[in-house]
Amino acid sequence: MEGTWVSLLPFLLVIPLAIWLQEILPGLVVGLFVGAFCLEGHWFRAIERAVSALLQTATDIGHMKVMAFLYLFGALVGMMQITGGIKGFVQWISPKIHSKRRMMWFIWLTIPFTFFTPMFRIMLLAPVMKPLIEKFQIDKRKMAYMIDVSTEPTIVLLPLATAFVGFMTSVVEGALRQNGIGQSAYHLFVASLPYNFFAVIALFVGIVTTFKHVQIGKEEREQAESETNYFHRLGLKKELALVVGEPLHLFFPLLLILLFTMFFLWYDGTKKGAATMIAAFSNADATFVMLVALFVTIFITAVFYFIRRQKFHELIYHFFEGGNELMAPISMLLLVWALSLTAEQLGFSSYISATFGTFLPKEIVPAAMFILGSFISYFIGTSWGTWGLFMPLGVTFAAATGASLPMTIGAVFASGTFGAFASPLGDTTITTASIMDLDLMEYAKYKLRISLLCGILALIGYLVIPLFVR
Repeated sequence: MEGTWVSLLPFLLVIPLAIWLQEILPGLVVGLFVGAFCLEGHWFRAIERAVSALLQTATDIGHMKVMAFLYLFGALVGMMQITGGIKGFVQWISPKIHSKRRMMWFIWLTIPFTFFTPMFRIMLLAPVMKPLIEKFQIDKRKMAYMIDVSTEPTIVLLPLATAFVGFMTSVVEGALRQNGIGQSAYHLFVASLPYNFFAVIALFVGIVTTFKHVQIGKEEREQAESETNYFHRLGLKKELALVVGEPLHLFFPLLLILLFTMFFLWYDGTKKGAATMIAAFSNADATFVMLVALFVTIFITAVFYFIRRQKFHELIYHFFEGGNELMAPISMLLLVWALSLTAEQLGFSSYISATFGTFLPKEIVPAAMFILGSFISYFIGTSWGTWGLFMPLGVTFAAATGASLPMTIGAVFASGTFGAFASPLGDTTITTASIMDLDLMEYAKYKLRISLLCGILALIGYLVIPLFVR
């Protein structure tokens, strides 16, 4: 379909409605229905189109991997909770964490063990750190921010062994092929990493704000009585309070998932023809590999818990209870994907390309790609979607104007990182807010303050550095 301004309408409705209603779900539903109505022109056919978009995105193999990973990881966390793994770890680590500084060091020092995907790190770290909030009287939003800022901005800067590497290299390769450029996609990807100014600056600012105790915004008001599903969760909390802590019940499954993830990364990569360990990690389908590793881990862990005299019916109940805890973010992600699909069917990509397809001086190409990509990524809330949309455009402009190719690629990656980190539609924001019992829109506004600062500094970099890089 020929793209017009109407293709922007679904995204332009979501954020204002979410801010007005203080809930993101109604905005997503309205945006999806409006987009479907613009395609069909009739309210009943629009409903059919919206449901069709939901089904199409739910059955997409890539989306199914993400949803399965989220649910199964939540299920594993549920099992670790009822067996006392998380409680035992908190009891074990609490005497060793005598101060906020030690707790912050712990957050950052876990990166080498949890760097595979942002979701993996958040779902592993957030449930463990959550009980320490009360001990140190920390603003829950700041704790969530510390976890988030050590996650997405860090992982996008790693050149191997993450779920991002394969996708980021593939979008660069597609853009190079489209423009007839014969350079190595992976080498250009690696060369672009220092030019992801937003990620670099956000990482630096994150370290400074956490270790220097910089306060972002006003202190959070007490929210005990307004906690999400408070009365529904009360019985479960009382049950978990009676559980005897056992750190081994956390360490065992985490060690398994790390070992199996590394093994299956190597196995999948070598099966695809890789000759070295690094090449194997780069070639492997990291998302699928981690899903397989998680599946095997859950099976072995369940047997381990059963051998240690854990009640089987309790394990099954809390397996599903833990997975169901993640159904809210899974549902939101499903609506986000359906909304993006509907907008694309309205000609979103072609409209953006046509309206932006004018001559640009080469010195401002990276800055222009960062500004436009950040704006769009904030509204769609996905780094991967932004990279897929803007990488061909960025490489085309760089090739046509003579702009620095690595810097332009880095700017596109930076724009997607901004949206994934700052947007209330971002999967990391949704998941972290859900696990930490935070109001999603309030937490997104909290993160937006520091994200805009990092974005402005990154933009200055994209305007100044091209004057010195030829």
